[in-house]
Amino acid sequence: QVQLVESGGGLVQAGGSLRLSCAASGRTFSSYPLGWFRQAPGEEREFVAAISWSDDSTYYAESVTGRFTISRDNAKNTVYLQMNSLKPEDTAVYYCAASITPMVVAAKSYFGSWGQGTQVTVSS
Repeated sequence: QVQLVESGGGLVQAGGSLRLSCAASGRTFSSYPLGWFRQAPGEEREFVAAISWSDDSTYYAESVTGRFTISRDNAKNTVYLQMNSLKPEDTAVYYCAASITPMVVAAKSYFGSWGQGTQVTVSS
C-alpha cells in the first residue's frame, strides 16, 4: 500500500498559478504511474494528469493540456502539478492517486490509493 499526501491548494484569481505537491511513501512504485484527479461539487471525479515513474511519459486531460504540467522528483518521491492560467472551472478538490497497473489508464478505477485531497478555488 502506498500513502499519498497532497499539499499546495488554495485560493487564486483567474489567470493565476498554483503548484500542487504529492508526497508518496510505502510500497515501491517505481513501475507504477501517479496521477492527479479532481472533483467539483456535484460532479464525478475526473482524470487530470498522470506521469510514469519509469520514463518521462506524461498524460493530460484535454481540458488542462497546455496549462497544467505534471512532473516528479524521484529522490523526494514527490509528484507535482503546476497549474497555470487557472480558470474558475478548475475549482475542485484535487486528489493524488497511485495506479494499480504499470500503464496509465485515465480512469479512476485503475488507481488504487488516494490522498485526502486539497482544495483549489479559482475566483473570477
